[in-house]
Amino acid sequence: MKKIEGGITGAKGFEAAGVAANIKYQDRKDMALVYSLKPAVCAGTFTTNVVKAAPVLWDMKVVKEQGNARLIIINSGFANACTGAAGMEICRKTAEEAAKLLDIKAEEVLIGSTGVIGVSPPLEKLLAGTALLIKEKSATLVSGNDAATAIMTTDTVKKQVAVEIMIGGKKVTIGGMSKGSGMIHPNMCTMLAYVTTDVLITKEMLTDIVNEIIADTYNMISVDGDTSTNDTFLVLANGEAGNPCITDKGDDYQIFKEALFYVNEYLAKEMARDGEGATTLIEMKVVGAANKEDARKLAKSVIGSSLVKSAVYGRDANWGRVLCALGYSGVMFDPDLAELYFGSAAGKVKIYEKGSGVAFSEEEAKKILSEKAVTIFINMNMGDESATAWGCDLTEDYVKINADYRS
Repeated sequence: MKKIEGGITGAKGFEAAGVAANIKYQDRKDMALVYSLKPAVCAGTFTTNVVKAAPVLWDMKVVKEQGNARLIIINSGFANACTGAAGMEICRKTAEEAAKLLDIKAEEVLIGSTGVIGVSPPLEKLLAGTALLIKEKSATLVSGNDAATAIMTTDTVKKQVAVEIMIGGKKVTIGGMSKGSGMIHPNMCTMLAYVTTDVLITKEMLTDIVNEIIADTYNMISVDGDTSTNDTFLVLANGEAGNPCITDKGDDYQIFKEALFYVNEYLAKEMARDGEGATTLIEMKVVGAANKEDARKLAKSVIGSSLVKSAVYGRDANWGRVLCALGYSGVMFDPDLAELYFGSAAGKVKIYEKGSGVAFSEEEAKKILSEKAVTIFINMNMGDESATAWGCDLTEDYVKINADYRS
């Protein structure tokens, strides 16, 4: 696998665009497009929140009922969530307008929205923005960058990645972009993630891969413990690479799965790193768990703890908060067997073993916790399974950002 420059336009046969449609913001790009030149196999997964935004309901229907998709239209600013029948009508009219301009079916159009809940994006601006996106779309890196920028809300940086692999003697490319900075919690979050690939694969196999990788990528991040109404992860595969079609779970399936996992793990970590107001990426590594599900629960419990997040922000090696979060995770374990470490580019220090804390240098620990990325590592010594979760510290700026988010 080779990481390359670019993102959503990296794969053959895909175009993108990002434009300023003045949906909410007056001085930045706020609508994006992703377009496949030919019908693409589509798979996806969505928020577990019972309250689902209109675009989520629309996309769920498309993914379930249609074998293919051609186009994704996304707006930032307003989430089109809790907007009732009017919200669904906005999705329908946007899809119909795009379909008419591109001579495709409205059922092949996917919709994404992110922003303030309870407000529908203005339809006339959506339609005008859709026409502008179609006019501006291209397969260039610049267009991919524009699309990744246009889906941002409180994000401080655009998030995108692309890789190349070889399958059946053919070069296959996977490119992706995502947004997410707040209202982020395991089991999907206020995140939009879109991946394009030119691999030739059946819908059944693509769906299986998506379902397999989601548990250890997007479902393992947390910024603030809030699961959003708009979470969407979609993959489009148009077959332009010309590889032998992946129809079973053989070697080609595993090669593609590994690369797709890397792309989505990368995007997930970038969202955790860019948490609202964050100064530090926190990685929680659990090894030696009795089973995989226990490992995931333990890792997510720590990464979701506001007290752990606050301690990291304060550069305070308050290991008791980590043990506390492990203890209420719902996993039964023996605290006397666990070994706990803090680590970063500045070093690694053991904090806890055999049921109690061990002597360590507070100065050294503070230096370790002062890095931009910090790892909390625990060996449960109860089995062979492991899991990793990602989050960020909790700062005063998180409160400031969310106190006036609707302003």
